[in-house]
Order: sequence, then structure tokens, then C-alpha cells
Amino acid sequence: MAALRRQVFDWHRLTPLTWALLTRQTPQPGGQKRTTAFLLRKLMTVSNGGGLEESSFVKPQECAQKPEHTTGLIQRLLEKQKTPVLQEKFVSSLLDMGFSDVHVNELLSIQPGTHPQQMLDIISELILLGLNPEPVCVALKKSPQLLKLPVMQMKKRSSYLRKLGLGEGKLKRVLYCCPDVFTMRQRDIEGIVGVLKEKCLFTVKQVTEILHRCPYVLREDPGELEYKFQYAYFRMGVKHVDIVKTDLLQYPVTKIKQRHVFLERLGRYQTPDKKGQTQVPNPLLKDILRVSEAEFLARTAVSSAEEFEVFKKLFAREEEESEGCVADEESPDEEEEGQKEEQEL
Repeated sequence: MAALRRQVFDWHRLTPLTWALLTRQTPQPGGQKRTTAFLLRKLMTVSNGGGLEESSFVKPQECAQKPEHTTGLIQRLLEKQKTPVLQEKFVSSLLDMGFSDVHVNELLSIQPGTHPQQMLDIISELILLGLNPEPVCVALKKSPQLLKLPVMQMKKRSSYLRKLGLGEGKLKRVLYCCPDVFTMRQRDIEGIVGVLKEKCLFTVKQVTEILHRCPYVLREDPGELEYKFQYAYFRMGVKHVDIVKTDLLQYPVTKIKQRHVFLERLGRYQTPDKKGQTQVPNPLLKDILRVSEAEFLARTAVSSAEEFEVFKKLFAREEEESEGCVADEESPDEEEEGQKEEQEL
């Protein structure tokens, strides 16, 4: 009987310690219920005569040997504590860069699942390129995939754009018109730059100006871009400086050809000779391409919309026939090929 009283006394004495350990080790209600049931079974074992030494809650050395019970809980708590800290650091850094509270809210709403440090690294690279907060927000809203780019890829592309002379604020227009300049393949950009330098013979400074003033050329096919230049240079007689100054490469080649040929057939445009002279004064390029169709017809061509519509249909048919003739010339007749093969045999 005395032994039983000592056992009951020991059970009551250890109960507070047991529940304290239980509170620290059970972060979720479901887990607490399971652990509580397990503890009650252990306590019933003790009350039925079992030894207290069998309970794992009473042996701190065994708890120390099984840290996996608390590792998950600690990790989750650290993550919960770390997220607000990162958010606070993110907001503070953006405010230091010159972003307003409105900008910060816009950035946070673009990609809610993006890690704050990832967003901060991408935004920092854009700021280092010379962009102001407002253009950064516009670019990221137009192209949210920029926030998912690997930071190293962003740094390499930023370095490449600086080599092209697009830093120090010149990137604003490029990002506004062509925000995927950071997501495009490197060889595609190099292909366009190569055409401008090697095929069209623009200087390095002129290439920078073209990319700055006409960023849409980055999306063009290199062959079509080269053809557009050749048409303007050889067919219209436009020099390199004027091509850059008038942003000619940003216009579709169809529009350029339609308006040029229409003026030519009206006798209002003439290709300059080798000395750059013409018998009629050619209109300025800005009056041909930079104006609306109505203004082009009223002021430059001095013609009606009906006449221009008829011309465009006829000109499109001429283009199709011309392309067909070129295709026939490039592919020899099958009978001729057969005869050549027979002669070789």
C-alpha cells in the first residue's frame, strides 16, 4: 500500500512536466489530440502498475536522441518569422530606390508568389541600367515573366545591353516597346545586331540609335530587316543617316513600298542618281511615313482615297506575280533535271 501511494504521488508530481513538454511539441490541434491520447495511455499504464521509466515523456535523454519531433516545428516557425522580415526589407529597399507606396503596392500585386529577394534583384538590375521607378513598374506590368528570370541571366543581359549602348536611360523606350528584350534568346538579338552592322553597314553609334529609336526591329526576321534596308537605300535612294533620323526601319515594308511606288507613279518621287540629284523635288520621308494615310493623300500625294485603294490592289497583284516569277527562275523545270540525269548516266 505504501508503494502504491508513492507511485500515485510520483504520478501527480510529474503531470505538470508532462503537459509542458506536450505543449512545446504539438504545434497543430490534430497532433495535440493524438499526443494527448498517447499520453493518457501511458499514464493509465502507470496507474495500472507499470513503471514510470517506460514513459518516453519522462526520459529527457530519449527526447534528446529524437530531434526530428521538433525540427519540423522550428523550421516552420523560422519561416513564418522570416517572411515578414523579408517583406519589410523589400519595401524598405524599394522606398530607398525612389519608389512610392503606390509603386510598391503595384509591384507586390504583379507576381504575389515571387520571393521578395528575387523581385528585389531583378528590380535592382533595371535601376542600375538607368531606369526610373515609373518605367520599371510599367515594364514589369507589361512583362511579368521578367520577375521569374534567373538573376544571373538578368545580369548577363544587362551587361550585353550596356555594351550595345542602351544603358544610362536609353533603355526606357526599348523596354516600353519591347519588354521581352530580357527574355529573348541571345543569338536572336545578336542576329539583328549583326545584320545592322555587317549587312547594312551601320556604324556602332547608328546601331545604338536604331535600337533606341526603333526597338521593334528586335522582333523582326533578319532577312526581312535586310531587305527593308536595301529597298530604302537602293530603290528609294535614302542614306544611312536619314534612315536612322527618320526611324524608317520601324515601319512595315509593305507600307514603305506602297507609298513610295504610288508617289513614283504619280510623278512625285524619283530615285536620286549617283550624285544624289533628282529632276523633281522628293517629299521628305517624314511626310511619307510619319503621317496618317488621310494626311499622306491630302498633302503629299494630292490624290483621293479611292485611287489609292485601287492602286494597292493592283500593286499587291504585281507583287504576287513578281514573287511567282522569281520562284520559277530559282527552281529549274523537272523535265530539264530529268534530261540532265539521263545525260550523266
